[in-house]
Amino acid sequence: MGVDANIVFACDNGERYLKPSNKALLKQFEEETDPAKKEELARQLYEDSKKAIEETLPPVEDPVARELAVCKLYDTTRRVNYVEQSYRANYHIGEGRWFQDVRFLDGTRFANKVDVFVGGSPCQSFSTYGKKGGLGDARGTLFYEYARLVQQIQPTVFIYENVKGLRIHKNGDTWRRMQEIFKSLQYDIYEEVLDAVDYGLPQMRKRMFVIGIRKDVEHLEFKFPRKRKLKTKVAEYLDKEVADDYYLPEKGFKWVTETERNDNKARVNRDVMGCQTAVQQVNWSGDFRIEPAKESHKANPRIYVTKWGDIDEAVARKLTPAECFRLMGFKRFNITVPDNVAYRQAGNSIAVPVMQAVLESVFKAVPSLKAKDGRKTKNRRFSKVVRNG
Repeated sequence: MGVDANIVFACDNGERYLKPSNKALLKQFEEETDPAKKEELARQLYEDSKKAIEETLPPVEDPVARELAVCKLYDTTRRVNYVEQSYRANYHIGEGRWFQDVRFLDGTRFANKVDVFVGGSPCQSFSTYGKKGGLGDARGTLFYEYARLVQQIQPTVFIYENVKGLRIHKNGDTWRRMQEIFKSLQYDIYEEVLDAVDYGLPQMRKRMFVIGIRKDVEHLEFKFPRKRKLKTKVAEYLDKEVADDYYLPEKGFKWVTETERNDNKARVNRDVMGCQTAVQQVNWSGDFRIEPAKESHKANPRIYVTKWGDIDEAVARKLTPAECFRLMGFKRFNITVPDNVAYRQAGNSIAVPVMQAVLESVFKAVPSLKAKDGRKTKNRRFSKVVRNG
């Protein structure tokens, strides 16, 4: 897009989780069967765990020591932060600008240093709806952390992404409260559900995008990008040569090709694929390919070869991680993590063409983000908070 962007910071715990110290509350949560009570206990457990960890950390005035302490806590999980690993393999981010846990990230150090703030959080409702008002209603949820950072950082624009079901979650109460909280932070709010298939990707992926523009920043009314005609098919994103490891055995072939077995959880050879998800491929869900068998397939006893449709000797295969990233709109992506992790990361990502179209609309609505000569946007500052959990 000709944007000379600088990544201010990024944050994600890489699906690693710290064990709660309050064993009694944890046991109560695990044994509770009532959904409403369980939800409230989850929030209590979240707040309790956050407070217990906070008390052990260095003060926010010493951000280096603080983040080092958080890193040591996560080291005890003995798990790798694969999100950070992939991020660093593909984007330049300064030393000390990656954070492990959004709960302990102090946004005030980045106040007025971020032009565009991008992030998301799990879809969580507010069971204390109407009791506290304002940002306090969101406490005990990861949405609270996102809104808190918006409040502290005061970015010119924020982009919040979530599943389309957010609009109707808890009969719409969740989204109504989120809207009120965003507006209380003095932002003009615009929201819409966008589908990747409408922005150049052969994938049906509907996601809700919320755009917030700070009220004191001169801006036009934001308009979501117009839909664009799809010109490509899934086959155009696929590799010509794929390792035998990705081809399925008999059980897998029959699972992905027989809808009565998979209950429409798997599909084959479609021009426009279904939505990629975190559990795609590894559990034989999502989109697969049926191809004519090669000699290596016939010689491999693990790979199932059979007649399928007009193909006398057919084989079925998973999409490779590289193909999955390509079908999310990444033209080049360095994959440095195990396949099962790469599939999750691709399925959890934001479709690149959709984000690009949204940013184009952001630049139109907020002229101050553009270079004065109108040719190139320079020195724009971006920050991203990925889902912490």
